[in-house]
Amino acid sequence: MRAIAFTGLPGSGKSEAVDVARGMGLPVVSMGDEVRAEAQRRGLPPTDDTLGRIASEMRQREGMQVWAQRCLPRLRGQQEAVVVIDGIRNLEEVETFRQNLEGFILVAVHAAPHSRYQRLMQRGRSDDSRSDEALRRRDQRELGWGLGTVIAMADAVVTNEGSLEEFREKVRQFVQEYDIKTI
Repeated sequence: MRAIAFTGLPGSGKSEAVDVARGMGLPVVSMGDEVRAEAQRRGLPPTDDTLGRIASEMRQREGMQVWAQRCLPRLRGQQEAVVVIDGIRNLEEVETFRQNLEGFILVAVHAAPHSRYQRLMQRGRSDDSRSDEALRRRDQRELGWGLGTVIAMADAVVTNEGSLEEFREKVRQFVQEYDIKTI
């Protein structure tokens, strides 16, 4: 199995990149779904504070790679040759996937803070930051998990500063080129 993993700061366009790949027929495994499932098991609401607290707590208790390890069974259950992974936050997760998946590639999605904030305000997900200060706190929390190092170590970068359709086309081209190389 080969995997394309998208990473980036909140609001950068990771979810959109994943949706493009999904629209191309690739299966998706979301690390955030594992965190949301843990919140649901605990009977807690899926707010940014709750999800961030659970993600941090589990990383401290079970190791930084906990969410990657929880995704491995779902990844191994996929029948497709290429799978998309959404939500990598630290190098331990990257190493877990590199050790367990052939052809793993890490793609950072980059957008400026102002662009990310505008997108988060428009998106309106329950865990989205609602102010500049909240976005800074969320960025700092995720950077504290090692996200900055992951972004810096990415195999490729897709910039998301143009129109939505321009970004979608960049992602489509990237996925097509990767898929062709892996056949």
